[in-house]
Amino acid sequence: MTARHAPQPLLTVRVFKQRFSATPRGARLARHLALHQLHVWGIPHGTDVSDDVAVVVAELAANAVTHGRVPGRDFELRLSFPPGSVRVEVTDTRSGPLPPGPGAVSVPRPLDEAGRGLVLVDALAARWEVVDREPPPGKTVRVEVDVPNWLALAKKAP
Repeated sequence: MTARHAPQPLLTVRVFKQRFSATPRGARLARHLALHQLHVWGIPHGTDVSDDVAVVVAELAANAVTHGRVPGRDFELRLSFPPGSVRVEVTDTRSGPLPPGPGAVSVPRPLDEAGRGLVLVDALAARWEVVDREPPPGKTVRVEVDVPNWLALAKKAP
């Protein structure tokens, strides 16, 4: 006699992808649309996850505009809601050395005017990495922010 197991519920990974102009306005719009998308997925504005993702998107979009900008080329924001986390990916088209990744980010001195963006990302991310863009040229910074009770949210989201 074989044991029967209840079928596992189907789980859909939700994805949002948008290209933005590599300008400060594009970076602000990326942050606003990311927060709206999280709200649609059942992660309300003002929650810890929403606030953390807002900071991550703001910092990565600002870096794409400031350090990854190639005239005439956009940057891309991709959000997904895989099991247990929200994944944020920001891709630009600048080639060259990759920025420091996890464990390699140096903390700026107190009076430095820049250099805190990846420190914040490192502090808020459960996992993150910097990889070459596929297809080249460029790079992608991929960040995961853990979502407590994600299964309940995944079942409710449209």
